[in-house]
Amino acid sequence: MIRLLIVLAVFIALEFYSFQLIRTLSRGHWWKWVYLAVSVLVILNVFLQFYLNPDRSQISASRDVAITITLAFFTLKLVFVLFMFGEDIYRSIEGLISTLSRKRESDQSFLPSRRAFLAKVGLAVAALPFGAILYGAWRGKYDYQVREYELTFDDLPDAFDGYKITQLSDIHVGSFDDKEEVKYAIDLANEQQSDLILFTGDLVNNEAKEMHGWESIFGSLKAKDGVYSVLGNHDYGDYVQWDTDEAKEENMQHLYKIQKDMGWRLMLDENEKITRGTDSISLVGVQNWGGGRFPKYGDLEKASQGLSKEEFKVLLSHDPTHWDLQVKDDDKKYHLTLSGHTHGMQFGIEIPGFIKLSPAWFVYKKWAGIYKEAGQFLNVNRGFGFLGYSGRAGIWPEITVITLKKG
Repeated sequence: MIRLLIVLAVFIALEFYSFQLIRTLSRGHWWKWVYLAVSVLVILNVFLQFYLNPDRSQISASRDVAITITLAFFTLKLVFVLFMFGEDIYRSIEGLISTLSRKRESDQSFLPSRRAFLAKVGLAVAALPFGAILYGAWRGKYDYQVREYELTFDDLPDAFDGYKITQLSDIHVGSFDDKEEVKYAIDLANEQQSDLILFTGDLVNNEAKEMHGWESIFGSLKAKDGVYSVLGNHDYGDYVQWDTDEAKEENMQHLYKIQKDMGWRLMLDENEKITRGTDSISLVGVQNWGGGRFPKYGDLEKASQGLSKEEFKVLLSHDPTHWDLQVKDDDKKYHLTLSGHTHGMQFGIEIPGFIKLSPAWFVYKKWAGIYKEAGQFLNVNRGFGFLGYSGRAGIWPEITVITLKKG
């Protein structure tokens, strides 16, 4: 409730400033009151959705819609206000210079027309992310993209030259509302005909029962060397108020069983070899280990027990902050680490080879795509599903295909 009140205060402050701008632009016209009424209804709706249903573990379509509409209007106003705030600063500087140079006030008569022009431009610019967020909730959340990478390693075993790995992450099955779209995406993943499929955590939002009815779809994932998985921070049920510790543990065991029944090999701080003749690579699966407020269940040393530095290793670790904080400097050398978790914030702008921007940049050093340091690679998958904001705008749901090449 405290967090919600803080957010509400920010909304009110933003609304107050934006309304002053709209009132100036309307010049006495009635539509400024329509604007105010819509804004109040949007804020009141999202507040009531959380107040009436404070348990965020419960799925609510009406709450998802409220979040989407609120986010769209918030982004619209934020861009507009930032645009006009910059003009206010510039105008203040102009006024100061005018005062110091003793120019007459009449010399500044052009300012109102300039401000009105910039306000119209600001509204036009702000309409772009507003529309993108609404589109993302309508179609973007199921606009699956296959991203292909070819990574070269000098010490890759010969038999694995050309070996293909498909990575999925952050399914968040409890958020889906269209089985046909999800089935299409799973078929698309199978069509890549990879040697191995790896899932890097967050199968559910909160509870194992979210998977009921989806087992056959995700159980249809097939690869020559199988489907392997690890847990993400949402899979542990930590965001649910359980009646007893036993109930939480029962939920955990249920999630284990679901993955086993689907034919997935869940790795809990352990490793396993994939062989081709006399050559092999090692899969290492660690439980969630995240920086900041996220839980640290994983034990990298335990997960890699028995492995040497020279062995070629592929590590599954849900949270990419683990790579910077532990993995890349570990003596055992993890050639390729696969992560997810960030979702790329489900919103941003990406033009391959030119630009990659998202609010995720303010939170995570590594938030999407391939990174290389100290001769080791990290891939941060943008996620298969969605959470919170029931959509994706610019940062589309991802199926990653990585081909290992001998250098």
